[in-house]
Amino acid sequence: MLRARGGWRALRRCASLPRARRAVRLRVREALGAPEPADEVQVQGWVRSVRSQKEVLFLHINDGSSLENLQVVADPSLENRDLTFGSAVEVQGKLVKSPHKMQNMELKAETIRVVGPCDIWSFPLKMKKRHPLEYVRQFPHLRCRNNTLGSLLRIRSEATAAIHSFFQDNGYVHIHTPIITSNDCEGAGDLFQIEVMEDLFKTATSTVLSKCPRDVELFHKYMAPAQKDRLEQILKNKFVTISYSEAVEILKRASQTFTFKPEWGCDLQTEHEKYLVKHCGEVPVFVINYPYDLKPFYMRDNEDGPQHTVAAVDLLVPGIGELCGGSLREERLPFLKSRLQRLGLADAYQWYLDLRKFGSVPHGGFGMGFERYLQYILGVDNIKDVIPFPRFSHSCLL
Repeated sequence: MLRARGGWRALRRCASLPRARRAVRLRVREALGAPEPADEVQVQGWVRSVRSQKEVLFLHINDGSSLENLQVVADPSLENRDLTFGSAVEVQGKLVKSPHKMQNMELKAETIRVVGPCDIWSFPLKMKKRHPLEYVRQFPHLRCRNNTLGSLLRIRSEATAAIHSFFQDNGYVHIHTPIITSNDCEGAGDLFQIEVMEDLFKTATSTVLSKCPRDVELFHKYMAPAQKDRLEQILKNKFVTISYSEAVEILKRASQTFTFKPEWGCDLQTEHEKYLVKHCGEVPVFVINYPYDLKPFYMRDNEDGPQHTVAAVDLLVPGIGELCGGSLREERLPFLKSRLQRLGLADAYQWYLDLRKFGSVPHGGFGMGFERYLQYILGVDNIKDVIPFPRFSHSCLL
């Protein structure tokens, strides 16, 4: 108790002492958008450029909060050998109006502390050099510090938030479905068997990987995962709707030679989808009513013939091909049960039949390729460059 009372008295004495002024920490975005100058400001970030002159030292730093860099003006005496491109720094000083027309504020440095030096000779990203995306793709852990990839990731974040916000505002509930599942209802994946190996799970991850058979090609054979003007142009585009049968006839009459011959009953390949979009005037195209035997069992039977179809739709867009796919779902229990029995899946999908048996309603759904959407609005050629850590054949970096 005596110790406790003594502690409280010490705290009261400390509280009564004049407080030392502490610098206000700002993000680069906040510093650039500051409405007025400020004293005692601290900014942290990575050095994007260094320019030393006889009477002044210029730095550009960025912390990832903004595409635009913050200019730091300092006395040359603050320069040291660790202050290089790529190094992480903490700069303290005064935020002042910039005389440069292209920026609002700049930081007049009083102290510069190198928090993390960077070996510029081995650093794969070089100052003021435009690196091809193929090159940057080799360094997934560092490529977010590249301007192009940094911009793509910001747009990806905004697009994700906007999509979630739209559905949230319209009364939808976000759920997380399982990544690993026993259901392969669309035939788009390869099922694989998971075996519990206790001796492996007791060891470190690196040991587990070292004990895997050398002929196992990860993420290739045995494993499968269950700009303003551009946007305005997209919004102004008109949409075209054609049936699958019409699409096949257009493809058959095409002067272009396709790798996959278009035939009724066969799936549309990417080359077919891109041609259809081009044929329709480079505008988004809805293709509806696909063959019954081509689509998953849950799509609603149109009960037509002789070309038997289901109520399915794909949205094709310029440069990409299919962006969205959806359908009305088969809510009629007899139709669904009959189809599952013909496929020999009635027992495996009893849970799906139960959903129709106990109070089903007419409904539908769709899925959108999010990375394809980013490719479309940004004009990015390779889908790997809109994914933070892409996985593809023979590549599982990080």
